Amino acid sequence: MSEHFPGRKLRYYLTIPGPCPYLEGQEERKVFVHLPPHEAINVNDQLSAIGFRRSQNIAYRPACPACRACQSVRIPVHGYQHNRTDKRILKRNAGLTRHFREAEATREQYDLLQKYLKARHPDGGMMDMTWPDLVAMVEDTLVRTHMIEYRLDGQLIGCVLVDALNDGLSLVYSFYDPDLMNRSLGRFVILDHIDQAQRAGYAYVYLGYWVKGSPKMDYKARYRPLEALTDFGWTEIDPDLTED
Repeated sequence: MSEHFPGRKLRYYLTIPGPCPYLEGQEERKVFVHLPPHEAINVNDQLSAIGFRRSQNIAYRPACPACRACQSVRIPVHGYQHNRTDKRILKRNAGLTRHFREAEATREQYDLLQKYLKARHPDGGMMDMTWPDLVAMVEDTLVRTHMIEYRLDGQLIGCVLVDALNDGLSLVYSFYDPDLMNRSLGRFVILDHIDQAQRAGYAYVYLGYWVKGSPKMDYKARYRPLEALTDFGWTEIDPDLTED
């Protein structure tokens, strides 16, 4: 199948169905498209607006025939008000330093990723990720992307790969030191990017897909307001009232 974008006809492909990583007993299928080399930035912006996510130079979104549980979600950052939990997390991590890096992988990042995967996702599909795989994930890109590192007393404790879209920051993948669970680093990364987006004049922080009922995705429902891509476009939702 194909679809027209201004000046470009994109061809979409379907993956072979496989086990869903989020809901037991369900099958996952994705539609994907290769980002065109000379228009990757604009096309990635447009595809992100209709629910696609980027992996290297491919954009994809769920296309499961029997399930529509995956919802693209984003946080409108203008006027975002921190709740008490947010404030505790920010205070707890006030001593961290943030470092901007170009899209270049490092061995230090790889060591932290391996530690994170072994502790948090030992049965996940990324567990066999090699050093060249990380290099490809970070560096094989044609869009505006960068790494943010978080350090405590000089030690790397968190990383996030971020795309800069025309209207927001898209958190592609994050990982952190699993020995520091009391810091809630995953939530801190999101709160810090809300702040970064506000300062840069962006409207949104894109969180990827939220699946109600999946413990892996519960954290995304904690941010209010939260918008989801529905049949009526991007719409503010209350995750507590969303149907399964």
